[in-house]
Amino acid sequence: MAAASRAAQCLLGFSRRAPPLPPLAFHLISRRSDGAAAVRMASSDAAAPQHSVTVAVPGAAGPVRVVATPGLPEADFRKAMDSALFRRWLENLQTEKGLLTYGKLSLTQILIQGVDMFGERVGFLKFKADIVDEETKAKIPGIVFARGPAVAVLILLESKGQTYAVLTEQARVPIGKFMLELPAGMLDDEKGDFVGTAVREVEEETGIKLNLEDMVDLTALLDPTTGCRMFPSPGGCDEEIGLFLYRGHVDEETINVLQGKETGLREHGELIKLRVVPYSQLWRSTADAKALSAIALYEMAKKEGILPLPRASRRIGKLVRAEALHIL
Repeated sequence: MAAASRAAQCLLGFSRRAPPLPPLAFHLISRRSDGAAAVRMASSDAAAPQHSVTVAVPGAAGPVRVVATPGLPEADFRKAMDSALFRRWLENLQTEKGLLTYGKLSLTQILIQGVDMFGERVGFLKFKADIVDEETKAKIPGIVFARGPAVAVLILLESKGQTYAVLTEQARVPIGKFMLELPAGMLDDEKGDFVGTAVREVEEETGIKLNLEDMVDLTALLDPTTGCRMFPSPGGCDEEIGLFLYRGHVDEETINVLQGKETGLREHGELIKLRVVPYSQLWRSTADAKALSAIALYEMAKKEGILPLPRASRRIGKLVRAEALHIL
């Protein structure tokens, strides 16, 4: 009962968080001709400009200097400062378990090192935060690769008494290999629509259109103090993942259609091939942290009896650009 109560709190958004940060207060500002405030950048060297501003961060011991690495364009520096990734990180400092909440750590400077744009928005952001232990005066490791929230879906399809999991095989440049993973993707806006993003990503990566109401948020079953998200690499990356479950019944033909199907948005560099594996072998078939975490949450939720029951009848929509999936 306690576990179910905690899950309900997460689902309803009752986890305790500090109020959102107000807009950053820039100490170096100027006024444009239209009267709007604009940041005035300070350059240390004309040949290799190093832009900087001073900002007020609630909880910090004093004003925090934000500096651009030499050579970073001023436009990229501005976009980094205004990005949802950067503001979300600052907000996290003030949460119940935030680094600046109890006054034991102080933030003195932030070095913006790199900005990768996804169209008009900042997709990836790399920076270094100088955070000091007030007691020992030692610096806490502070390299941050910010990419923000993401989703992944464990799709379980039952056919002739056997349960199968749907995986994607993709080229992953950071590890230099092809990788078997759960269908997944990043949130591309600030609305925080995890379940909607999960459904869209599954359709893009697998060609399967899922029913929104059939999705089960596995990470919502975690204790509210966790934030109800999975953090795959908190020592270097801010990524927080919502893990979802979809269960359905299909015929044998559907399994054959999915196996080896080439999907993905090729124009966006997605080279994806579907793999369908027996669920009983999933934990040995992939090294994907999203898949292994989803298995753990799914199995423990079943064991404790807090997994929502599947709906009596389910349908999966048509395969995009291809055959129809007929649900029994």
